[in-house]
Amino acid sequence: MEQDSERHPGETDLATARTWVEFDDPAQEGQRFRCDLTWLTSSWTCIFGNGCHGIDSDQPDFGCCVLGAHFTDFDDVKRVKAIADELGEDEWQLHPGTTRRSAWTEKEDGELKTKVVDGACIFFNRPGFPAGAGCALHQHAILTGVEPHTTKPDVCWQLPIRRTYRDVELPDGTSYLEVSIGEYDRRGWGAGGHELDWYCSGSPDAHTAPDPVYVSERAGLIELMGADGYEQLAERCEAHLALVATATGTKGAAGPPSPAGRDLLPLLVHPATLAARER
Repeated sequence: MEQDSERHPGETDLATARTWVEFDDPAQEGQRFRCDLTWLTSSWTCIFGNGCHGIDSDQPDFGCCVLGAHFTDFDDVKRVKAIADELGEDEWQLHPGTTRRSAWTEKEDGELKTKVVDGACIFFNRPGFPAGAGCALHQHAILTGVEPHTTKPDVCWQLPIRRTYRDVELPDGTSYLEVSIGEYDRRGWGAGGHELDWYCSGSPDAHTAPDPVYVSERAGLIELMGADGYEQLAERCEAHLALVATATGTKGAAGPPSPAGRDLLPLLVHPATLAARER
């Protein structure tokens, strides 16, 4: 099987090992979190407008907005509709003149999504627009001082964090709902994800943040996990970073770097973060 790292030069292999942690959801009995510490402690950050190559090389300035956003449920649509009602033409370049749902949505394979107009989502303001390039919904959140997850479609504000569910059956006949919080890599887009010309989560170009993902994406993670769940995640991320520091001899860790610890780095540290540091 052809390796993803070979198919997408400059991006790290999707098949590298990860460190996962599990813990009970403190707010929901019968539910358990499974979280990818390797991803959540990585230095990924969105670099739209600051080196982003875009998922379509023919339209690099459009970032990951070229396909439009599929809605997850009615609440998702309702939230975006409420923000669309607030947007004027000074904020929304492709304002259709009405905020009726049919004016900015369309169906693809029977699923509702935002319309694609001239090669990108209808909410995407093009370069040169006075209010600035980028998502009008995101820009409205910044302008009004609210978190972007309160204004954007679920798939947009979560990216590249992915929440999935799985029913786990135990040998004694009991079960629990597993909620996984991990990286929304190319595979999250389905088979077509491997055809994207570039993708940020595995690219060292996007692993340049001063803070790890669990810190920079705190608001979104709280929305996905609840405040108590996030608090427990943060404690485990901090413990993981302390382990990384011990393995590498950094950030005041006592003693020299452990050779065995260095061998574990691809398991402990996201490969794109490692590659970015090596640069």
